[in-house]
Amino acid sequence: ILDASRPWLVYWILHSLELLGEELSREDKINITNFLARCQDSEGGFAGGPGQLAHLAPTYAAVNSLVIIGTDDALSLIDRRKLATWLDKLRCPDGAFTMHIDGEIDIRGVYCALSVARLTNIYSSSLFAKTEEWLLRCQTYEGGFGGVPGMEAHGGYTFCGLAALIIMGKESLCNTENLLLWAVNKQMRLEGGFQGRTNKLVDGCYSFWQGGIFPLIHSILSNSPSEHAPEESWLFNSQALQEYILLCCQDHRGGLLDKPGKSRDFYHTCYTLRKP
Repeated sequence: ILDASRPWLVYWILHSLELLGEELSREDKINITNFLARCQDSEGGFAGGPGQLAHLAPTYAAVNSLVIIGTDDALSLIDRRKLATWLDKLRCPDGAFTMHIDGEIDIRGVYCALSVARLTNIYSSSLFAKTEEWLLRCQTYEGGFGGVPGMEAHGGYTFCGLAALIIMGKESLCNTENLLLWAVNKQMRLEGGFQGRTNKLVDGCYSFWQGGIFPLIHSILSNSPSEHAPEESWLFNSQALQEYILLCCQDHRGGLLDKPGKSRDFYHTCYTLRKP
């Protein structure tokens, strides 16, 4: 089932090791770079596995993985010219991006496109024309962002939407007050962890997708002449979140999980480690 997510597996493992301060061997770096080279499409972008269709999600994972590896071979592997051409093919007239040629549209695509464009220095205002307008249409009455305009606010989509606006330098355009109100109400009083949507259960991975929103909002408020952010704490209960992760999300064999009763996996290990 994860055959189309192999660059994601690479990224989750690499980033987890990076967060833990573990260094890769030279041989591992070479082997991983060689594998990701096989995932790069001849027309630009990366696929979920060798011989598969280029897709924005594994492109994001592959580019981030190569940046973490950081060797000359890893960084030079990315065909930036073809990547820019491919991204332009995914761009929609209203500023959104499809996830692949003739694929679905949602806010993940915009975030992934913006992230890899900035990381590889191929960002241009023409490539992302009207993108901020489309992103703003995704902010809901609740304050968070949905996957597309008119969709329910969701933690992962909200992180993608806010981060995308920040990458573009357009964060002041969104309703920060409503966003903050929505985000603080996603931390559950009993568990201490975050839920992804209204009336949903707590999930360890939202320690990042929801918790990661707060440093971004903190930065926006800190840079605003009319707003103020606390200097010695985040705008959520970080101790309660730590208690949830340490008491409820650790597997005694190693690794981290969604919630008690769930299995450990690389995804939850990565994003639970990434808590702010």
